[in-house]
Amino acid sequence: MVLRSGCKFGPVLVWFRLGYVVLLWLCVTHLRCARAETKTVVQKDAEFDVTYNDTVTSDNQTIYAFNHTVSRNKTEGVRVTVDVLSEGAESSPILFVVRQKQAVLSFQVPLILRGLYQRKYPYAHVGRTLCQPPTRSLTETQYFFVDVSTLSSLGTHYQLRISRVDSFTLHTDKKFSFTASPSQPQYFKYVFPDGVDTVIVKVNSEMTFPCSVMSIQDIQCPVYDLDNNVAFIGMYQTMTKTAAITVQRKDFPSNSFYVVVVVKTEDEACGGPLRFYPLRPDELIDAGNRSKTLDVVVSPAISSDVYVMGMLFCLGIFLSFYLLTFLVACVENKRMHRRREGLLNPADMSPVETASLLGKPGVTPVSPYEYGSFVDNASTLSSEAITDSIASDANYRYMGQETLKRRPFLTAIHHVAIRIERSLESVAGRSRQESLSSIEEDDYDTLADIDSDKNIVRTKKYLCVSDLARKDKRVLSKKYQIYFWNIVTIGVFYALPVIQLVITYQTVVNVTGNQDICYYNFLCAHPLGNLSAFNNILSNLGYVMLGLLFLLIVLQRDIIHSRALDRNDLNALECGIPKHFGLFYAMGTALMMEGLLSACYHVCPNYTNFQFDTSFMYMIAGLCVLKLYQKRHPDINASAYTAYACLAAVIFFSVLGVVFGKGNMVFWIVFSVLHILATMLLSTQLYYMGRWRLNSGILRRIVYVIYTDCIRQCSGPMYIDRMVLLVMGNIVNWSLAAYGLLKTPNDFASYLLAIAICNLLLYFAFYIIMKLRSGERIQCMAMVCILFTAVVWGFALFFFFQGLSTWQKTPAESREHNRDCIVLSFFDDHDIWHFLSSIAMFGSFLVLLTMDDDLDNVQRDKIFVF
Repeated sequence: MVLRSGCKFGPVLVWFRLGYVVLLWLCVTHLRCARAETKTVVQKDAEFDVTYNDTVTSDNQTIYAFNHTVSRNKTEGVRVTVDVLSEGAESSPILFVVRQKQAVLSFQVPLILRGLYQRKYPYAHVGRTLCQPPTRSLTETQYFFVDVSTLSSLGTHYQLRISRVDSFTLHTDKKFSFTASPSQPQYFKYVFPDGVDTVIVKVNSEMTFPCSVMSIQDIQCPVYDLDNNVAFIGMYQTMTKTAAITVQRKDFPSNSFYVVVVVKTEDEACGGPLRFYPLRPDELIDAGNRSKTLDVVVSPAISSDVYVMGMLFCLGIFLSFYLLTFLVACVENKRMHRRREGLLNPADMSPVETASLLGKPGVTPVSPYEYGSFVDNASTLSSEAITDSIASDANYRYMGQETLKRRPFLTAIHHVAIRIERSLESVAGRSRQESLSSIEEDDYDTLADIDSDKNIVRTKKYLCVSDLARKDKRVLSKKYQIYFWNIVTIGVFYALPVIQLVITYQTVVNVTGNQDICYYNFLCAHPLGNLSAFNNILSNLGYVMLGLLFLLIVLQRDIIHSRALDRNDLNALECGIPKHFGLFYAMGTALMMEGLLSACYHVCPNYTNFQFDTSFMYMIAGLCVLKLYQKRHPDINASAYTAYACLAAVIFFSVLGVVFGKGNMVFWIVFSVLHILATMLLSTQLYYMGRWRLNSGILRRIVYVIYTDCIRQCSGPMYIDRMVLLVMGNIVNWSLAAYGLLKTPNDFASYLLAIAICNLLLYFAFYIIMKLRSGERIQCMAMVCILFTAVVWGFALFFFFQGLSTWQKTPAESREHNRDCIVLSFFDDHDIWHFLSSIAMFGSFLVLLTMDDDLDNVQRDKIFVF
């Protein structure tokens, strides 16, 4: 019975419990509704420019209703200013909600803004500008409401004021001053006037800190005007004293935009000091007074005509070098043609012309004895054996050649004899070239006595070029042509990923609007399409055009020299510095690649891609040093593989220095030690002409040399000239290593480039001094190139050190160095550096090309090595 009754009343109990739950829910809901009904909502009709003092609690809510007339032809801003006067409001802040026709703005007071490491800064005084909704009618009355509420049961006293901003619209070329703070951002509207497609917005301040942000945003609601959201849309820059953004009409369909200025809660983004703060997350930090006075001005940017003038100016400068080179080549060709006709056809001279020639000042009559002796000398000159030059240190000139220079008539006879001899030797010469057509460089070193021969020749006290020009010229030509093909290969594989990367950089800048990514001179950065600073890219055209012009000049000389070799010209075969053009081709190609990569770097210059701008500068400096050394040491100059491997190591250290070198003492110690060791090894290689070995016995040999030459007997160095150069080079390099170790400069890439340039200049000065000391002379063309290049380098370095931007600092600090354009309102100081440095490099290459033209008629066993 019990079980049966339990089963009978079970469903009844379930329904009873369910009804109890429903009844309880209804009671709670009724109580909540009753409590809600007790909350008071007060709506007030409010007016502009009136300060409302009120108190809000969780039991009351106040709504302020405003109305104002909006005109389609007149833009008027509305600003909301709120102050919380009660203490302890941080735990239960007041919420303000501004409801407009097409926008809602809400914020709490005190306003809590976050900094690094989630630090919190409260602001009890808040000012916000309302976004003005668009209107289609001529005039329209719009309403907006300010709702004030809080969850605090205690009363919180506040002040509310709504005011009109009369100067909400910016006017062209009119400066406007204002004050902003983190809780009181400011923004203004600008409308493009008719006929203006591009403007530049400049914001300036006398105060470095607090750090600020300038943003350009489209006319839409809401406007992002707080530190934690200003980067959400549009273009923006951090700033200390100055900021500038170029704005184009095509990017804003409404033909207008907002200029937003926000003061940041902390200064670390602008390079300010990172102060110590407690890291307790719930603790609020007093930010202090962070108000900043600024002024803004919007000016029209350059027109399309200025772009065209800038391009024509750039092209005109460098095309003038093509024209000048063409005129010089025509004059030189005409002069050589007349000289060739006069020298190779002396029989055409009449007796009167011969008498007049002999009667000229400085022309000595020739006796029959001298005539016969010089014809014999001409016939035996090409077969003259290379003699030892130990005892010829005082005889720097070949006397027969000097006599020929003083006697033009005798020179003509001399050339006739040479032509006769060449016609007899042409068949033998061709057969010799065919037999050696497959010769390789290593074939020279297959004889057993070659090593001992090298030791005998290269350790002489006085070396001549003939001692170091013993390899077959075609073998060396192949060897040095590898420089050109290797640098072309390197350039292609280097440039392709660089171009891809900078396109990505520019895309990121355009999409995100973060103009802190690139370090431009924003006061003179003219955009074109998707390029932010077209003028900095265009000014690199000189490197490409002048590099191509240098290649054409080298090609002309190469063709002339090849033709002289084909006709067995005696001067081309056995006189002058051996002409190998492979390194010249490599130098011209490197100059063109420098222009291309510098243009890529200036698409978005920053510290991560600075190596694009410097890599081929290292190449150029290294190739110039190698070319100087090759002039007097053609047989023992470094191979292309060794040279480029060393340059690759330099670039590798450049990348490491940029990434790890800033303030890293361990890196600087390692680099300085390697720098000094490399200098010592290279000095030893140069001093002994490669006739030494780096093995386990090197220390024993060093001690032996010190004992025999310094302790046992005090004897001077055998090769004094080389010793002077190497001592000076070691002093310079050791000093640079000490400077880097002590100062640890942030710009490691420029420091490394300075080392390369200092060594190049030192070697070049040594070469010039030794050339003059050896009795050689510098021809007029080379002297003009030297003087012109020195002057241009001086002006170029002046503009380089202006420092319009620097990626060693923050973007905001870098903009403090920005300056206006100085040429055609299009090019800045750095563009002038590009112009002048490309011209100076081109002039430097011409100096290397023409510096030894005075030796073209001097036998190689009379040209000294230094």
